[in-house]
Amino acid sequence: MKLPKLVRWHPETGAPLPPSTNQMIEHLAEGDPNEALSLGELLDEFRERSFGLFLLLALLPTFIPIPMGQGAFSGGLIALIGLQLLFRVEHPWLPGFIARYRIHRHTIASFRKYMGKWLARLERLTRPRSEVWLEHPLAHAFTGLLLTILGVLLALPLPLTNYPFGLVLLAYSFALIERDGRLMLIGWILGLIEISLLAGFSGQIIAMVMDFFK
Repeated sequence: MKLPKLVRWHPETGAPLPPSTNQMIEHLAEGDPNEALSLGELLDEFRERSFGLFLLLALLPTFIPIPMGQGAFSGGLIALIGLQLLFRVEHPWLPGFIARYRIHRHTIASFRKYMGKWLARLERLTRPRSEVWLEHPLAHAFTGLLLTILGVLLALPLPLTNYPFGLVLLAYSFALIERDGRLMLIGWILGLIEISLLAGFSGQIIAMVMDFFK
Protein backbone atom coordinates (compact mmCIF):
# COMPACT_ATOMS: atom_id res chain seq x y z
CA MET A 1 0.00 0.00 0.00
CA LYS A 2 1.57 3.28 -1.10
CA LEU A 3 1.35 6.16 1.34
CA PRO A 4 -0.23 9.47 0.30
CA LYS A 5 2.21 12.16 -0.74
CA LEU A 6 3.27 14.47 2.09
CA VAL A 7 1.96 17.97 1.47
CA ARG A 8 2.02 19.48 4.97
CA TRP A 9 4.79 20.87 7.13
CA HIS A 10 5.15 21.16 10.89
CA PRO A 11 4.34 24.80 11.83
CA GLU A 12 7.18 25.00 14.38
CA THR A 13 9.99 22.75 13.10
CA GLY A 14 9.30 22.94 9.36
CA ALA A 15 9.66 19.17 9.11
CA PRO A 16 7.35 17.27 6.72
CA LEU A 17 4.33 15.74 8.44
CA PRO A 18 2.88 12.26 7.85
CA PRO A 19 -0.52 12.03 6.06
CA SER A 20 -3.39 13.90 7.67
CA THR A 21 -6.54 12.17 8.91
CA ASN A 22 -8.49 12.99 5.75
CA GLN A 23 -5.61 11.89 3.53
CA MET A 24 -5.51 8.56 5.33
CA ILE A 25 -9.28 8.05 5.01
CA GLU A 26 -9.26 9.02 1.33
CA HIS A 27 -6.37 6.68 0.67
CA LEU A 28 -8.00 3.75 2.47
CA ALA A 29 -11.37 4.29 0.75
CA GLU A 30 -9.92 4.29 -2.76
CA GLY A 31 -9.84 1.15 -4.89
CA ASP A 32 -12.01 -1.94 -5.12
CA PRO A 33 -14.81 -1.49 -2.52
CA ASN A 34 -14.85 -5.24 -1.87
CA GLU A 35 -11.14 -5.39 -1.11
CA ALA A 36 -10.49 -6.20 2.55
CA LEU A 37 -7.57 -4.77 4.53
CA SER A 38 -6.32 -6.46 7.69
CA LEU A 39 -6.17 -4.29 10.80
CA GLY A 40 -2.64 -5.41 11.59
CA GLU A 41 -1.33 -4.45 8.15
CA LEU A 42 -2.97 -1.02 8.33
CA LEU A 43 -1.40 -0.21 11.68
CA ASP A 44 2.02 -1.29 10.46
CA GLU A 45 1.63 0.82 7.30
CA PHE A 46 0.78 4.01 9.19
CA ARG A 47 3.11 3.33 12.13
CA GLU A 48 3.67 7.00 12.99
CA ARG A 49 -0.07 7.49 13.48
CA SER A 50 -0.95 3.94 14.56
CA PHE A 51 -2.81 4.60 17.81
CA GLY A 52 -4.89 7.40 16.30
CA LEU A 53 -5.67 5.28 13.23
CA PHE A 54 -6.51 2.27 15.42
CA LEU A 55 -8.97 4.43 17.36
CA LEU A 56 -10.47 5.83 14.15
CA LEU A 57 -10.98 2.35 12.68
CA ALA A 58 -12.49 1.10 15.94
CA LEU A 59 -15.00 3.97 15.76
CA LEU A 60 -16.28 3.13 12.25
CA PRO A 61 -19.23 1.01 13.48
CA THR A 62 -20.57 3.87 15.61
CA PHE A 63 -21.16 6.11 12.58
CA ILE A 64 -22.53 3.76 9.92
CA PRO A 65 -25.73 1.69 9.85
CA ILE A 66 -24.77 -1.85 10.92
CA PRO A 67 -26.40 -4.64 12.95
CA MET A 68 -26.78 -4.30 16.71
CA GLY A 69 -23.98 -5.46 18.96
CA GLN A 70 -21.08 -3.74 17.20
CA GLY A 71 -20.82 -1.23 20.05
CA ALA A 72 -19.46 -4.01 22.25
CA PHE A 73 -16.79 -4.83 19.66
CA SER A 74 -15.82 -1.17 19.18
CA GLY A 75 -15.86 -0.51 22.91
CA GLY A 76 -13.60 -3.47 23.56
CA LEU A 77 -11.07 -2.27 20.99
CA ILE A 78 -11.12 1.26 22.41
CA ALA A 79 -10.57 -0.06 25.94
CA LEU A 80 -7.62 -2.08 24.56
CA ILE A 81 -6.17 1.10 23.03
CA GLY A 82 -6.64 2.93 26.33
CA LEU A 83 -4.86 0.25 28.35
CA GLN A 84 -1.89 0.30 25.98
CA LEU A 85 -1.62 4.08 26.17
CA LEU A 86 -1.93 3.86 29.94
CA PHE A 87 1.03 1.47 30.13
CA ARG A 88 3.09 3.36 27.50
CA VAL A 89 3.12 0.67 24.81
CA GLU A 90 4.97 2.17 21.82
CA HIS A 91 3.02 0.44 19.02
CA PRO A 92 -0.46 -1.09 19.24
CA TRP A 93 -0.41 -4.74 20.23
CA LEU A 94 -3.23 -6.84 18.82
CA PRO A 95 -4.23 -10.43 19.54
CA GLY A 96 -3.85 -12.51 16.38
CA PHE A 97 -7.58 -12.79 15.68
CA ILE A 98 -7.97 -9.00 15.90
CA ALA A 99 -4.85 -8.30 13.80
CA ARG A 100 -6.33 -10.58 11.11
CA TYR A 101 -9.72 -8.84 11.27
CA ARG A 102 -10.41 -7.45 7.82
CA ILE A 103 -12.07 -4.12 7.03
CA HIS A 104 -13.61 -3.68 3.57
CA ARG A 105 -12.90 -0.49 1.69
CA HIS A 106 -16.65 0.08 1.25
CA THR A 107 -16.96 0.36 5.05
CA ILE A 108 -14.38 3.15 5.09
CA ALA A 109 -16.08 4.77 2.08
CA SER A 110 -19.42 4.72 3.96
CA PHE A 111 -17.79 6.42 6.93
CA ARG A 112 -16.34 9.06 4.58
CA LYS A 113 -19.78 9.59 3.04
CA TYR A 114 -21.52 10.12 6.39
CA MET A 115 -18.78 12.08 8.16
CA GLY A 116 -16.72 13.64 5.34
CA LYS A 117 -17.91 17.24 5.77
CA TRP A 118 -17.46 17.17 9.54
CA LEU A 119 -14.04 15.57 9.25
CA ALA A 120 -12.92 18.24 6.77
CA ARG A 121 -14.08 21.02 9.12
CA LEU A 122 -12.39 19.42 12.10
CA GLU A 123 -9.16 18.93 10.18
CA ARG A 124 -9.06 22.61 9.24
CA LEU A 125 -9.08 23.46 12.95
CA THR A 126 -6.37 21.00 13.97
CA ARG A 127 -2.60 21.15 13.67
CA PRO A 128 0.44 20.04 15.67
CA ARG A 129 0.55 22.19 18.82
CA SER A 130 0.83 21.97 22.63
CA GLU A 131 2.25 18.48 22.17
CA VAL A 132 3.20 18.27 25.84
CA TRP A 133 -0.45 17.27 26.45
CA LEU A 134 0.20 14.22 24.28
CA GLU A 135 3.77 13.31 25.16
CA HIS A 136 4.13 13.93 28.91
CA PRO A 137 3.95 10.56 30.73
CA LEU A 138 1.11 11.72 33.02
CA ALA A 139 -0.88 13.13 30.08
CA HIS A 140 -0.28 9.92 28.14
CA ALA A 141 -1.53 7.84 31.08
CA PHE A 142 -4.56 10.07 31.66
CA THR A 143 -5.58 9.79 28.00
CA GLY A 144 -5.27 6.02 28.29
CA LEU A 145 -7.35 5.92 31.45
CA LEU A 146 -10.17 7.98 29.90
CA LEU A 147 -10.17 5.88 26.74
CA THR A 148 -10.36 2.69 28.79
CA ILE A 149 -13.37 3.97 30.74
CA LEU A 150 -15.11 5.34 27.64
CA GLY A 151 -14.48 2.09 25.79
CA VAL A 152 -16.08 0.06 28.58
CA LEU A 153 -19.08 2.39 28.64
CA LEU A 154 -19.47 2.23 24.86
CA ALA A 155 -19.50 -1.57 25.08
CA LEU A 156 -22.53 -1.50 27.38
CA PRO A 157 -25.93 -1.97 25.66
CA LEU A 158 -27.12 1.60 26.30
CA PRO A 159 -29.59 3.19 23.85
CA LEU A 160 -28.75 6.36 21.92
CA THR A 161 -25.13 6.52 23.10
CA ASN A 162 -23.18 5.54 19.98
CA TYR A 163 -23.10 9.00 18.41
CA PRO A 164 -22.30 10.97 21.61
CA PHE A 165 -19.51 8.56 22.47
CA GLY A 166 -18.34 8.39 18.86
CA LEU A 167 -18.05 12.17 18.47
CA VAL A 168 -16.05 12.56 21.67
CA LEU A 169 -13.76 9.67 20.78
CA LEU A 170 -13.32 11.12 17.31
CA ALA A 171 -11.70 14.13 18.97
CA TYR A 172 -9.20 11.79 20.67
CA SER A 173 -8.46 10.13 17.34
CA PHE A 174 -7.85 13.45 15.54
CA ALA A 175 -5.72 14.72 18.44
CA LEU A 176 -3.50 11.62 18.27
CA ILE A 177 -3.19 11.65 14.47
CA GLU A 178 -2.71 15.41 14.08
CA ARG A 179 -0.60 15.76 17.29
CA ASP A 180 -2.95 18.48 18.57
CA GLY A 181 -2.60 18.84 22.34
CA ARG A 182 -5.31 21.50 22.59
CA LEU A 183 -7.82 19.21 20.94
CA MET A 184 -6.79 16.47 23.37
CA LEU A 185 -7.56 18.83 26.26
CA ILE A 186 -11.04 19.38 24.81
CA GLY A 187 -11.40 15.61 24.47
CA TRP A 188 -10.49 15.19 28.14
CA ILE A 189 -13.14 17.69 29.20
CA LEU A 190 -15.85 16.15 27.01
CA GLY A 191 -14.89 12.65 28.15
CA LEU A 192 -15.11 13.63 31.81
CA ILE A 193 -18.51 15.24 31.20
CA GLU A 194 -19.82 12.06 29.55
CA ILE A 195 -18.47 9.86 32.34
CA SER A 196 -19.98 12.17 34.98
CA LEU A 197 -23.38 12.20 33.27
CA LEU A 198 -23.46 8.43 33.04
CA ALA A 199 -22.31 8.12 36.66
CA GLY A 200 -25.23 10.35 37.66
CA PHE A 201 -27.63 7.94 35.99
CA SER A 202 -25.81 4.81 37.11
CA GLY A 203 -28.89 3.33 38.80
CA GLN A 204 -30.98 3.53 35.65
CA ILE A 205 -28.06 2.25 33.55
CA ILE A 206 -27.61 -0.82 35.75
CA ALA A 207 -31.34 -1.53 35.50
CA MET A 208 -31.24 -1.25 31.68
CA VAL A 209 -28.24 -3.55 31.43
CA MET A 210 -29.89 -6.13 33.70
CA ASP A 211 -33.09 -5.97 31.61
CA PHE A 212 -31.03 -6.44 28.42
CA PHE A 213 -29.55 -9.71 29.68
CA LYS A 214 -32.79 -11.15 31.08
